[in-house]
Amino acid sequence: MKIQCAEAIVEIKGDLVYKRRVQKRYRVKEIDERIRRERTKSEAKLISEARRKGVPTPIIFDINDYELVMEKIEGDLAREVIDEDISKRIGEFVGILHKNSIIHSDLTTSNIIVSRDNAIYFIDFGLSFIESSTEAKGVDVHVFFQSLCGTHESYERLKESFIEGYKGTFSDASQVLRRVKEIEQRGRYVERK
Repeated sequence: MKIQCAEAIVEIKGDLVYKRRVQKRYRVKEIDERIRRERTKSEAKLISEARRKGVPTPIIFDINDYELVMEKIEGDLAREVIDEDISKRIGEFVGILHKNSIIHSDLTTSNIIVSRDNAIYFIDFGLSFIESSTEAKGVDVHVFFQSLCGTHESYERLKESFIEGYKGTFSDASQVLRRVKEIEQRGRYVERK
């Protein structure tokens, strides 16, 4: 099975997932190669770092210039099965990421897998980076809330459960949550009349 993403092709073969960054023909060849190589290495590093800090991620088996070979996680996307307990546990793991200055940067219920044994795995660190600012963490949480808002009827309960988990593992959670409210009030997020 192949899945075409914005920057990569993801192919599942047996128990392995191959994520290969594709060439962007609009970029100069040398620059494109450098960008793809750096992003592949960066993603591998951040997946491994998140895992070392206690956030479940797929195990990386191999990396080459433009491709990661990872463990396949059997399960469902969080968007399909999320409930208050899962949302709380996601909040706990996001707190661990943020405590360690890891910004996922595409934190949606489509980038989290709930395995058959109800374990939670974070995937797709392709846009992730290291950043300690409250703003970056606030944007991360805001993106997650937006993914809940757009796809789940019990949005408020799921949001509150996430916040409970997030506060449980991240001492600066209140500061970040205040920033999330500021982000929500900015012009691009406010409906125009």
